Amino acid sequence: MNNQLEQTSSKIAIFRGKEIRKAIYQDEWYFSIVDIIEVLTGSANSRRYWSDLKSKLINNEGFSQLYEKIVQLKLESSDGKKYLTDTANTEIIFRIIQSVPSPKAEPFKRWLAKVGYERIQEIEDPELAAKRTRAIYKAKGYPDDWIEKRMRGIAIRGQLTHEWEKRGVKEEREYAILTAEISEATFGLKPSEHKQLKSLKNQNLRDHMTDLELIFTMLGEASTTEIAVQKDAQGFRENIEAAREGGDIAGNARRELEKKSGRKVVSKSNFLDVNPSESELISEK
Repeated sequence: MNNQLEQTSSKIAIFRGKEIRKAIYQDEWYFSIVDIIEVLTGSANSRRYWSDLKSKLINNEGFSQLYEKIVQLKLESSDGKKYLTDTANTEIIFRIIQSVPSPKAEPFKRWLAKVGYERIQEIEDPELAAKRTRAIYKAKGYPDDWIEKRMRGIAIRGQLTHEWEKRGVKEEREYAILTAEISEATFGLKPSEHKQLKSLKNQNLRDHMTDLELIFTMLGEASTTEIAVQKDAQGFRENIEAAREGGDIAGNARRELEKKSGRKVVSKSNFLDVNPSESELISEK
């Protein structure tokens, strides 16, 4: 089994109301196998089911060569933390599905083929990914002006993580720490505290931010990127300092606005009441 972790982003897909975690690895989607097992079987212990099925496939059905193509990627669990999880691409998932007796197998195969084809289209035309993301938010009931801010925030976040990667920030834990530093300096709250204030569990915090929260998040991350570039911050420690300084710029602007308006920027409001959609939910690195 392959244990490489060079994934570029992770998301959640929805099949008939059930969440299936997935991540881009080597330019194609890799799906959480236990999530698929749960969808197909309704098993209360999909991990045990997969463990037993894996042994059966290896011992009785000559699955060992395909098993080498299973990749462990870090995917977010229901507790908000990321754990190494068995994932596989569309080809291997199709092979696994053949060994799972389920009336959902055929519609799931059609759904899986569609998701894989969309990824090929996005590689050929990156603008399609942005268009689909906008369509997802629109279908879920988000207002157009919020969607534009969210899309801009995604782009700014991408620029920041690209700079971090160039500057020697590699570990998932380091990304989380740097993000928390910016957030705490910007809002006076860590992301986990911000989620708790908004009554969120495993939802993406940024999908539930108000317009102002998105704007100050963008300011903090754009400022951090600019400082890291201008100071040529290298490695984790130097980028922590840049993150704090970038967050301070946004934090000072937030406090000034609160002083002038008499109203707090950080809000308990969320979008938990938007319409559900059988589509992807965005998750930044």
